[in-house]
Amino acid sequence: MSKFNFKNKSIISVDDLRKEEILYILDKTKEFKKNQKYDLLKDKIMGSLFFEPSTRTRLSFEAAINRLGGRVIGFADSNVTSIKKGESLHDSIKIISQYCDIIAMRHPKEGTIEEVSKVISKPIINAGDGTNQHPTQTLLDLFTIQETQDKLENLSIAFVGDLKYGRTANCLTLALQHFKSKIYFVAPDSLQMQARVLKQLDKNNIEYSLHKKIEEVINKVDILYMTRIQQERFSNIEEYKKLKGTYILKKDNLDNVKDNFKIMHPLPRVDEIDREVDDTPYAYYFEQAQNGLYLREALISLILGAIN
Repeated sequence: MSKFNFKNKSIISVDDLRKEEILYILDKTKEFKKNQKYDLLKDKIMGSLFFEPSTRTRLSFEAAINRLGGRVIGFADSNVTSIKKGESLHDSIKIISQYCDIIAMRHPKEGTIEEVSKVISKPIINAGDGTNQHPTQTLLDLFTIQETQDKLENLSIAFVGDLKYGRTANCLTLALQHFKSKIYFVAPDSLQMQARVLKQLDKNNIEYSLHKKIEEVINKVDILYMTRIQQERFSNIEEYKKLKGTYILKKDNLDNVKDNFKIMHPLPRVDEIDREVDDTPYAYYFEQAQNGLYLREALISLILGAIN
């Protein structure tokens, strides 16, 4: 019997998980990647509720429970639901929760999923809420870092791109505090890492620095975490056009990187990683995306009590 009890536990924020719990989830993810477990969730139903566009997160959640013998109900477009008729989100989620055993939900408004979790009795997994949290992405990112570096402690990691609005970079940065990483933030001033995150790093004496050019950090780091400039987060399209294409990682940038260097990206990419980089030994973003399947298989199984 495990000393950790995830059964019926909602996963709203990575901040809710202790270091030991994170490492336990990563260990279980490794087991699922090594050996597929069929029919583990037979007769279980997951509600897949995506109020915001998604490819990797939604499909990997749905593939995860399908591969384990369960089933999926839900939607990828809230316009097909009764919310379009004026039904409140509160009422919709209350009803849907009666039809399933667990919910994976994405919503564009920060804090919405936490509010929803308080009015239902079924466990819910935050699949991304606005610019706030994306805990399963963070967990799969940690798994990928561990897989490529054979450790999580004392690594040097650079985040590049839209760090102000990027929930993946924000969430992973907070989780890396457990592992005493040295962190470099590369972004234009207007898209630099959120002040609340930097304040947290200061509080916990985590070493970090702010930069404007990839070239300033690329030869120092173990992991380069690229992100796209997110058009959907801008209210002013002209501001987006000015910043779009600020960072484009090219093959020539990789001439003097460390031997263990790996490039990660939560995807989708637009133009921030040239396709020639895909064929280098440093590119690991497609494997990173695949790891999301195994992480979500493990996490759903833990929450539904199929494993411990």
